[in-house]
Amino acid sequence: MFVNTTSANKTSNHSTTTQPDTKTHLLEVGYQLIAKKGFTAVGIKQILDTAGVPKGSFYHYFASKEAFGEAIISHYFASYKTRLDIIAHQNVDAQQKLYDYFQNWYDTQQNGCDHEKCLVVKLSAEVADISEPMRISLHAGYQQTITWLAQQIKAGWSDGSVPQPDNIAAESVAKRLYFSWLGASLIAKTSQTNTPLAEVWQMTTSQIGR
Repeated sequence: MFVNTTSANKTSNHSTTTQPDTKTHLLEVGYQLIAKKGFTAVGIKQILDTAGVPKGSFYHYFASKEAFGEAIISHYFASYKTRLDIIAHQNVDAQQKLYDYFQNWYDTQQNGCDHEKCLVVKLSAEVADISEPMRISLHAGYQQTITWLAQQIKAGWSDGSVPQPDNIAAESVAKRLYFSWLGASLIAKTSQTNTPLAEVWQMTTSQIGR
């Protein structure tokens, strides 16, 4: 039988371009909803209605809501890595890169939390006990950021822009800073005050020599 290869290629190309678009659209809509309301508060129907996508399309890409949540976390941290790379490639010293990173965190978490940070803050307190795949994905994202922070701290020690304490590894400093900021963000949400963020901001600026 004769096959119209032009039509077949068009169909194949159309499929190749539209399928990732649908998946990405679902992830972005789900991300916005979950960052605002939390994972358990958002149902698949709400995601589908907001995205304008049929139920069958959702299950074509994701076996379950849990798999969808895991994919959102991975998608978020992939995008987050791009933002870290942008900071890392700035033509400034390492201290300024660390300052810019935590200044952004401080600014986006004040007076409620910006969607760029809310996903991690919300899910850290919500999914650890209800989804092992999502917990693992979150942990991997934490480690990605901690590794980046440690790299900037080491660079700051090398270029002299960041004070180097005695008998402590850069990875430990990075963990202490990241854990402090994550905890402060959670407490700020609970207390409805910016005081926890102000405290860790003061600690951080002192630690990086500002």
